[in-house]
Amino acid sequence: MVVDFSRLKFHTFSVEQSLKELKTSEKGLNAHEAEQRLHDYGFNELKGKEGLHPLRIFFQQFSCPLVWILLVALIFSIVLNEVIDATVIGIIVVANAILGFIQEYKAEKSIEALKKMASPKARVLRDGKEIKIESRLLVPGDIIFLETGDKIPADARLIEAHNLHLEEASLTGESSSVPKKIEILDEVPLADRKNMVFSSTIVSNGRARAVVVHTGMTSEIGKIAKMISDSHEQLTPLQKKLRELGKYLTIAVVIVAIIVFGAGLLTGGSATEMFLVAIALAVAAIPEGLPAVITISLSIGVQRMIKKNALVRKLASVETLGSVDVICTDKTGTLTHNQMTVQKIWTNDKVYDVTGAGYDPKGNFKLGKKLANPSEFEQILKIGLLCNDAHFSGSNGNRELFGDPTEAALIVSSEKAGLQLKDYGKRVDEISFSSERKMMTAIHEDNTSYTKGAADIIIERCDKILMNGQVQRLDRNLKKKVLEQNESFAKDALRVLGFAYKEKSIITNAEENMIFVGLQAMIDPPREEVKESIKECHSAGIRVIMITGDHLTTAKAIAAKLGILGEAVTGEQLDKMKDLDKKILRIGIFARVNPEHKLLIVQALKDKGHVVAMTGDGVNDAPALKKADIGISMGLAGTDVAKEASDMILTDDNFTSIVSAVEEGRGIFDNIRKFVNYLLSSNLGEIAVILLATLFGLPLPLTAIQILWVNLVTDGLPATALGLDPYAKGIMNRPPRPARESILSKELSSDIIIYGLLMGVGCLVLFWLYLGSGLLKAQTMAFTALVIFEMLRLQIIRSEYRVSLFSNKYLIGAVVLSLGLQMLTIYGPLAVWFKTKPLELFDWGMILIASVVLWIVYKAVYALVRKLEK
Repeated sequence: MVVDFSRLKFHTFSVEQSLKELKTSEKGLNAHEAEQRLHDYGFNELKGKEGLHPLRIFFQQFSCPLVWILLVALIFSIVLNEVIDATVIGIIVVANAILGFIQEYKAEKSIEALKKMASPKARVLRDGKEIKIESRLLVPGDIIFLETGDKIPADARLIEAHNLHLEEASLTGESSSVPKKIEILDEVPLADRKNMVFSSTIVSNGRARAVVVHTGMTSEIGKIAKMISDSHEQLTPLQKKLRELGKYLTIAVVIVAIIVFGAGLLTGGSATEMFLVAIALAVAAIPEGLPAVITISLSIGVQRMIKKNALVRKLASVETLGSVDVICTDKTGTLTHNQMTVQKIWTNDKVYDVTGAGYDPKGNFKLGKKLANPSEFEQILKIGLLCNDAHFSGSNGNRELFGDPTEAALIVSSEKAGLQLKDYGKRVDEISFSSERKMMTAIHEDNTSYTKGAADIIIERCDKILMNGQVQRLDRNLKKKVLEQNESFAKDALRVLGFAYKEKSIITNAEENMIFVGLQAMIDPPREEVKESIKECHSAGIRVIMITGDHLTTAKAIAAKLGILGEAVTGEQLDKMKDLDKKILRIGIFARVNPEHKLLIVQALKDKGHVVAMTGDGVNDAPALKKADIGISMGLAGTDVAKEASDMILTDDNFTSIVSAVEEGRGIFDNIRKFVNYLLSSNLGEIAVILLATLFGLPLPLTAIQILWVNLVTDGLPATALGLDPYAKGIMNRPPRPARESILSKELSSDIIIYGLLMGVGCLVLFWLYLGSGLLKAQTMAFTALVIFEMLRLQIIRSEYRVSLFSNKYLIGAVVLSLGLQMLTIYGPLAVWFKTKPLELFDWGMILIASVVLWIVYKAVYALVRKLEK
């Protein structure tokens, strides 16, 4: 019978009980047992859904209702043998699909990225012998060996640990390395399971033996993989709005076509003729260029955003950014550097500030507002440098750490004073750090020992103190002062270490009667530019929530420095909270959370109607990144898993880039509204002129090919250029747009109806006036007037956004090109295809007068309607 180990809480078991439950021993499994368990539990690897096939991605481009309408029009055109119409519609449909496909041809690679993180080899005890095997062959019950630098191959319960520290930031969000021990624990959150090691985390220091308890999809990283795999792709707000728009347009097309067909039959028209008229009207109603224009506009937005360090993976996500009203941000590596940094030093009874951030050795020391000379406190920096097992490789701009982040911070603080390890003698002996002793000592060839560790422990081993270069007795008052300063630093969420030394030291007495030197206090500091970005978010009506696996005290301290507002709760409190939906709006900080909590928080916000952006860089962030409306990962420090689960990647890992991306999203939506307004006004004008002509028993003012030409060329080019329009000033000083707000708001809809109807009436009047000059001349007047009225419409729309006439050179070019192409249909070789007659100067004058009248009447009617609405 196969035992389900996933239900067992091994962190609450003793080593002996864990081995018993796993039916193994400290000698490990034999080859036969391992083979049987491999058959029972499967390979130690992650499984996931198959990625999207390129053909499926291509055919998904045809899922928009607007494209469906075009396909119907294409079929009718083929049936009626309208070759030109069918060709033009076909080109538009295919071009739109190709554009979308090119931008979205990135198969989902979340699971593949997780697989890459697996350790390729593992040291394991089989048949009583230590051997190396592929980590995918590990099974529950295997005894594995771990040492500094190893990537953990599977979740395991520690059975022996020597000064073991792990880097778990990518899984739990814990910025410091985590000390491990083998003692039994109560039921605690994932980040506090100190007797467990987890797949894909890294040993930063020490060595250990452990028994494998969970492999593959039952490991913690496997659970994350399952959450990613199980999450369903959701439609973005833009996709929902386009579907809604397509649905309404489809209904409108059918209703109008039926009305025209019926009215034509009642006025004596033949069924065949009226069917052709109805098809012409359907072609007029469909904004054929809209899908392509939206795709192109979003593509242009993507290119703009790349220049602002934001790489968007899915086109429709660009617009969603404009609706974001909550940003849930991870702390470690997103708001902070994910690099421990010494910020305060207490020595000589003074507190010195240390400037700089992260592992960059640029920085100096200050006493109050004045620069301090580090020679005054060189001894404490020297101890931090020499009592240290970490080291860097690479240049300052691209340093890679080998060792513990806390020790790295001590190296960097000493480098800021110009200290270098090569300038000192070699280490000849040491007493390693352990979680029980809470200190480490290094003895150098000059027989001086240097000790660092927990300040309260070290101070008890000292009987003297170094003050301003003089050694003096450490009395009760001085000891009290040290401990009070230690507590003061700790309250600010700083991690504090004490430093001492001893001359003429030997290994047996190195940690007795030492000379205390001082304290160094460190933290993973917030990025300097983030505070201003969060302030910008607040002015833009966007709420920022911190979600972290780190400790509550640290989270609150970072939040206070950055201006993140709201109550603070832990994952444990969250588990007990039954009314999260009510409290979610008051909470600004979530600490000590696991991946399931992140999903819960994102879902609670979405249930409240918020559009949620989630930022993160670790494996633990991936499920929430996928669940959020916009998942934003870090390009430099982010794991492959986070990047592949996200919708957008920040190429500079800068929270500030999110603000630029939100501004871009808002601007893009404004521009989408501009060209939807423009295209639908034009289409309504075409519908109005045909519908009115039919009702009055007049011939068709426009042919199907003329309608297609207007929709695709003279409309399409300027509409595309509108996507490059500059954004309105103060775009980030207005609240986010409601997620459910349609592209066609009530105000926009009435604006489209007013101008569209007036444009249709204007075209019909000109057509009627010129009918005496022949049908072709009258159609040419209606055809050309429609194009000119649309050019007028462009600037009317732009003026509503306070955009100046010549601010968009691409739009100027598009208007000139559209008018030039229109001239070719009247005076050039295309006149035969379009069945047009040349217009004289008087005719152009009539169109110009009609345009002025149209503008005056529109302004008057628009003002009246707005007044009545108020």
